[in-house]
Amino acid sequence: MNKRVITLGEIMMRLSTPGHERFVSSNNYNIVYGGAEANVAISLANWGVSTAHVTAFPKSDIGKAALQYLRFAGLDTQYVFFEEGRMGLYFVENGAMQRSSKIIYDRFDSVFANFDGSFIDWKRVFEGADWFHWTGITPAISASAARICEAAVNAASELGVKISGDINYRRNLWQYGKQPLDIMPDLIAKTNLIIAGLTDFENCMDIHETDYTTACKKAQEKCPSIQYISTTYRKSISASHNGLSGVIWNGKELLESKSYDMTHIVDRVGGGDAYMAGLIYGLLEGADQEALEFAVAASVLKHSIPGDANFVSVDEVAQLVKGENVGKLLR
Repeated sequence: MNKRVITLGEIMMRLSTPGHERFVSSNNYNIVYGGAEANVAISLANWGVSTAHVTAFPKSDIGKAALQYLRFAGLDTQYVFFEEGRMGLYFVENGAMQRSSKIIYDRFDSVFANFDGSFIDWKRVFEGADWFHWTGITPAISASAARICEAAVNAASELGVKISGDINYRRNLWQYGKQPLDIMPDLIAKTNLIIAGLTDFENCMDIHETDYTTACKKAQEKCPSIQYISTTYRKSISASHNGLSGVIWNGKELLESKSYDMTHIVDRVGGGDAYMAGLIYGLLEGADQEALEFAVAASVLKHSIPGDANFVSVDEVAQLVKGENVGKLLR
């Protein structure tokens, strides 16, 4: 695909207990690097889309290792900047059966949270770009991260680059004196595709509705630039067994996807990012329903992959959509 996508956001070191070990009993951890926006970029790069990620890493061997990971995944890393400081961490204990997974974050005062970024030439970053992706995590991290996200969204909008945003409301992140309604509405107003559930609408757009279609209509009335609104629905039977489906509002109707029964989940972290990547890829390629089906299938397959990133091929996703691969439909 002859397209280029830019993403922006923090990348953290992920430390996972081996297999399904508990934090209290594990003597070692498996290390990968991940972040919501970079996970989207990695999926797209794996599907043949030119991608570049904008972020900041510490000036240390840890920062170099994270950079090598992005290069291994096929990302353009020319907009990765190095500063003094620490990398954010998060710890994962994968659940099984009726025992839920656990995640512990240690991201306070990270390099990215303190990164100024005012020197970034966004016109150069977006040269030749077709799409820009951000999430609500970035403006929630710190005042400086919010300013970087605002500058990127404003530049992309002015340059006519399509913009997607996973609203991803995280109550515990907004700790620097601003609330989501102080910042998020202006970012969403310039965004063309958003991932949002009812909680996101309430906390980031001041839309209080119990019906999803009604909430989508009100969001488009507030922000006419929005062309698509989407979300996923998860049925949790156990930590190892979930159902998954998705919907997308295209301004005229709410389209629904197939539902999948995922019976032996390996790792659900990054499933939402795989869905977002699938939507971007699908909408760059063609029709709304096909994009939705591709996105849900991509997310389903991510649940079979350890780590944050979704290293599955376009053919594997397409086979699942067609019902030619593992994946029992609920309906």
